[in-house]
Amino acid sequence: MYLYDALDKEFLADRSAEFRGQVARRLAGELSEDQFKPLRLMNGLYLQLHAYMLRVAIPYGSLNAAQARRLADIARRYDKGYGHFTTRQNIQFNWIKLGDAPDILDQLAEVDLHAIQTSGNCIRNVTSDPYAGATADEVDDPRVWSEVIRQWSTLHPEFSFLPRKFKIAITAAPKDRTAARVHDIGLVARRGRDGSLGFEVIVGGGQGRTPYVGPTIKEHLPASRLLSYLEAVLRVYNRYGRRDNIYKARIKILVAALGAEEFGRQVEEEWAKIDAARADLPDTELARIRGAFASTPFETLPATSAAFDAAKTADPAFARFVRNNVKPHKKAGYAIVEVSLKAIGQTPGDATADQLDIAADLAERYSLNDLRVTHAQNLVLPHVKLDDVPVVHAALQKAGLATANIDLASDIIACPGLDYCALANARAIPVAQHIAEKFADADYAEKVGELKIKISGCINACGHHHVAHIGVLGVDKKGEEFYQLSLGGSGAEDASIAQILGPALPADKVAGAVDVLVEKYLSVREGEERFLDTFRRIGMAPFKEAVYADAH
Repeated sequence: MYLYDALDKEFLADRSAEFRGQVARRLAGELSEDQFKPLRLMNGLYLQLHAYMLRVAIPYGSLNAAQARRLADIARRYDKGYGHFTTRQNIQFNWIKLGDAPDILDQLAEVDLHAIQTSGNCIRNVTSDPYAGATADEVDDPRVWSEVIRQWSTLHPEFSFLPRKFKIAITAAPKDRTAARVHDIGLVARRGRDGSLGFEVIVGGGQGRTPYVGPTIKEHLPASRLLSYLEAVLRVYNRYGRRDNIYKARIKILVAALGAEEFGRQVEEEWAKIDAARADLPDTELARIRGAFASTPFETLPATSAAFDAAKTADPAFARFVRNNVKPHKKAGYAIVEVSLKAIGQTPGDATADQLDIAADLAERYSLNDLRVTHAQNLVLPHVKLDDVPVVHAALQKAGLATANIDLASDIIACPGLDYCALANARAIPVAQHIAEKFADADYAEKVGELKIKISGCINACGHHHVAHIGVLGVDKKGEEFYQLSLGGSGAEDASIAQILGPALPADKVAGAVDVLVEKYLSVREGEERFLDTFRRIGMAPFKEAVYADAH
């Protein structure tokens, strides 16, 4: 993975020292909350319902063991023993005392972590493929380009005060594990007919109050011109994006208003004015960054493992884990192991300090010191030898981390909701737990197959409900929590926005309604169709009738 140099380390230390002074002035009463708010947000510190929340960036979702252990230590010392992984490949601590925040930033900086640009109207943490460098279907390592953008965008003088927050996702595989088409900019790396590397550039996707699947404005941007083109896109947005209405300030609104063709034309016009030699990355610098990701010390191994195959035969639980949580690796003899943070009854995305320590130990011992965070709020051990998968599984079982449900119905994405978030209208965590209980029978969950359920406690859509096969949105009705269901969304390469099923339901009816939807699906499914495929084939009406029949 990319290791920070002396300049990076000095930068983080300076930023932390600066914030320590700002906190001291706030605690001394020299700064009002209004004066302090933009300063703390620049360092990822929010004031939520019960306490301060610190959002820590995990650049392109990649951690080493030392970093994971430090996050565990922070959870143990400064939170209530938990960290919460988000859909942005960040981790949040929900019970931070203001006076402790500078110490935490210092401790993060010691292991090259930080909270810079995890809030504010700037370019946020770049999302990337958690299988990067491990999956055979990628055309290049997207972490390289994510790191290029991280260095380019951090405290960028021109783009630190955009009309609104700005999110970029990069994938380099046909299978999109980043939700690229619902980001402000989605970049999909591909090889041209001549073998040259380039990016499909998607602009203006997003969720929230006005969800859009982003249109493509450039089919093949030469990789060498990435930064100048991003600069052109950001300039057009910075110049014309609305600042008079927070709900209409995202780039998706500008792209929709202008139309993708006109927006793309303006970007091309701006791009032509930019001095490429100044803006684009020199080949030598790209080679330096690429070199940091090219040294993974894989061994030469047989393609199969007798120990792995024997364990599958002997242990049904291990066989189920392999079916659902173990994915092919690009190197013979290795596997990608997904670690679910969605045990039945658990808060989706939460990991205890002890679980983080165990994940760090497993990463260090069995995964070449590499641990990833997914946008679906799970973890990944990307480089596990097939021989070692049984022992890794046994360790995960002891830690309560071996739930074999990746992409199944109980692998539910959920935001913190009204239990923590000051913006939420309704709770998301208990609804997720109740739905997951419906799929506690692992055989039934496997029979249902891939089913992506996503829950948001408000219209801001941090739980990605717009791109769920079954989405659940918390709404407030005269002080009571209700939930609006939607069907047919996808955040993957076949991205689509879910359609509203019907009137919102009270909390105690949501899990039952999901049960009805799934039973309806099973009754009309053809072959191996996913829930999403069945919905796309038969449409909304049969599902709506099944859920609301009693209301007629």
